[in-house]
Amino acid sequence: MEIAVNADTLSKSQVLTKKAAKVATYYHPRTWKEKGVWWTGGLFLVTYLIVVFILGIYWSRSPGVYDVREQALSLVNQDENQLVTGTATTATAIRIGETLLDKPGGYLTNDISPPGLYLDNMPNWEFGALTAWRDLLNALRNDFSRAQSQSVEEKDLAIAQPQSNYQSDSWILPSTESEYRKGIAALYRYNQGLSDTAVTHSQFYARADNLTTYLEVVEKRLGSFAQRLSYAVGQASLDTALAGDPSARQSKPVPTQTRTKTPWTKIDDIFFEARGYTWALLHVLQAIQIDFAPVLKDKNAVVSVEQITRELKNTQNTIWSPLILNGTGYGPMANHSLVSASYISRVNAAITDLRSLLQQG
Repeated sequence: MEIAVNADTLSKSQVLTKKAAKVATYYHPRTWKEKGVWWTGGLFLVTYLIVVFILGIYWSRSPGVYDVREQALSLVNQDENQLVTGTATTATAIRIGETLLDKPGGYLTNDISPPGLYLDNMPNWEFGALTAWRDLLNALRNDFSRAQSQSVEEKDLAIAQPQSNYQSDSWILPSTESEYRKGIAALYRYNQGLSDTAVTHSQFYARADNLTTYLEVVEKRLGSFAQRLSYAVGQASLDTALAGDPSARQSKPVPTQTRTKTPWTKIDDIFFEARGYTWALLHVLQAIQIDFAPVLKDKNAVVSVEQITRELKNTQNTIWSPLILNGTGYGPMANHSLVSASYISRVNAAITDLRSLLQQG
């Protein structure tokens, strides 16, 4: 029996070797000369298209969730004593920026060659994560690192925050990647200064009012994403912009009722933009749980943040369909946009409650 198995294994190995040798002959210069220019050109064109197609699939995979605390520890050489207030949030800002640039395929939004040129899901994911990154750096510069409105801003964050606002699709002179890396380098300096007692200008103030200001921005972002996702099936809405204030005015009149529906070519774009934003927000809030732990405990808001992060994790569930489907609400086909909007709406409502706890709790 053993001899038969070995013989069978040997025959399979020989078959594979012969097939590999046959494929290799296609790429031998002698074969090119015999077959001619058109055959050789066609062979390389087919090979190129196969490689580009496979790379496109691989590069389109969204980055997974990572451990925020482990990321913070990696920046301080696993020294728990250097995990000072603000380290987790700053480490998260660094990781989000580096993920945008260093994930498989790198930064794709400004690509001018295949497969990045024809991919759209990942560039939209990048823009969503980039929006969350910019909001966080703005909060770091203007709120978390400042004791009061008259305090001097932190010099490294004064570099990092404007760099994150550089145009997202610049290919060269300078490239988007080079500008973002300057901002990330400034974040590394700020993070190092937080635990260095000799650096007095680097501070992180974990206060309820600072966190509330940041959450106000997050709340508006999530509300916008929930609305845009719900437009996938079309939605009729009344104009409520001036409701509740009889003296309120707006610049120009608008119809009392409008109907909005996302074009089918844009449904997946909005979905992946929202997915990128919620991916980044999930890690930011997990970092806030660490840095603002005493504040959240004092306001009895720890459970609220845990519930928010749980809902955000649901937005990152595996997509089993090869396409973002747009079925009707109660139809036989799934509607991925409405599922995502449901999770985001719950997160938005929970953040509104969290803000109330921080302000009144």
